Amino acid sequence: MATAASGTTGLPNMDGWNYFNYFTEIEEYFWKKRGAHLLVSPLDWAIMETWQKAGVPLEAVLKGIDNAFESYGRSRRGGGKPLKSLAYCTDAVLDAVAEIQEAAAGAPPKNKKAAAAQPFSRDELRAYFDKNLAKIALAKEKFGGEQPELTMRLSEIAGSLNGAMPLLDTPELLNLEDLERRLTILDEKLQAALTQHATEDQMLRIRREIDSQLVQYRRKMKAEQIALVERQLLQKRLLEEFGLPRLSLYYFS
Repeated sequence: MATAASGTTGLPNMDGWNYFNYFTEIEEYFWKKRGAHLLVSPLDWAIMETWQKAGVPLEAVLKGIDNAFESYGRSRRGGGKPLKSLAYCTDAVLDAVAEIQEAAAGAPPKNKKAAAAQPFSRDELRAYFDKNLAKIALAKEKFGGEQPELTMRLSEIAGSLNGAMPLLDTPELLNLEDLERRLTILDEKLQAALTQHATEDQMLRIRREIDSQLVQYRRKMKAEQIALVERQLLQKRLLEEFGLPRLSLYYFS
């Protein structure tokens, strides 16, 4: 059985799956199942990121959430109280992945649909780039005197982000997937720079926070899942610590 922790599900691409809506779809579906429009926790966002990075299809996630709520409702621990976190759905999501894999095995190939309309306008993307460049500029100003090496790395990343701007002015259809690849590379460079230049005290405090958040879930999630969620939470907290944005289009909203 392939798992989300493995980095691949082995599933075929699913027609109509717009990966830019991945997080929003899961978040809204979980809200509906809970019957309450509450903010999704940092832990839940980290779990969604592990699913997205592992290529778990949206269909499997939603099916897993359904199954988890049904199972939770039948159990004694439910007691009429709604599920509080997506952490309770992880096993059900992986089971749904296995079911979809089995159903897809031997199925005839589907005809590919015409390309969907692009989810972002060029003006929206320019505004997104400008907003992220402004945040990087503020961080450079804040940390320039204290950490010149970090400032240099931020300048390089800002230069690469500026260098991608002309792609928004090309007359042909914008290749969002290729643009996303570029932004993902810059995200990875940004994370590496922050990990390298964060102080020991910063890292210790953040790791204590993460351990506190995860303590109640360690028995409910597999070790590989915990490790991935820890990494996602660490990345999120480092960005918050330095006042820097995610650059990927997954965080466009």
